[in-house]
Amino acid sequence: MYMCKGLAVVISLACALGAAVAADRPGLGNPVTEADLALWDISIGPDGAGLPPGSGTPAQGAVVYAQKCELCHGKEGQNGPNAALSGPQRTVANYVPHATTIFDFTRRAMPWQQPKSLTNDEVYALTAYIFALNKLIGEDATMNAETLPKVRMPNRDGFIVRFPEKM
Repeated sequence: MYMCKGLAVVISLACALGAAVAADRPGLGNPVTEADLALWDISIGPDGAGLPPGSGTPAQGAVVYAQKCELCHGKEGQNGPNAALSGPQRTVANYVPHATTIFDFTRRAMPWQQPKSLTNDEVYALTAYIFALNKLIGEDATMNAETLPKVRMPNRDGFIVRFPEKM
């Protein structure tokens, strides 16, 4: 019994000492502000909710693609060392269910060595270029917040939505 009381006293003292030491230490980090969160809150919904202003065409996208994407994805989205973006094999364009997914992923993750470095216009243009390569839109189409969600992806109905209430 004496040992249990002693242990309780030691634990209490250790906790009090730990709290006192922690109070003396400088606060590390900064509180997260709404502006900080806004930089990362860039998700795009399947219906286009969250799409930013901007626009782009396949021709504009071809220029950006040659400069920033071709090295990894190959000429016209094929035969590069990384994922094919066009062609008969499974690609992002013929696999994902929503056109907005291509925009969302490209904006947040590409180019891989400088993610989030593309402008909104560049992302719209690249998305248009990928869609045109896959014959999902015409060469003269313009992608923007209004037209992008209307692009019908080939495998849109090939998925089972696990949580339809979140769509």
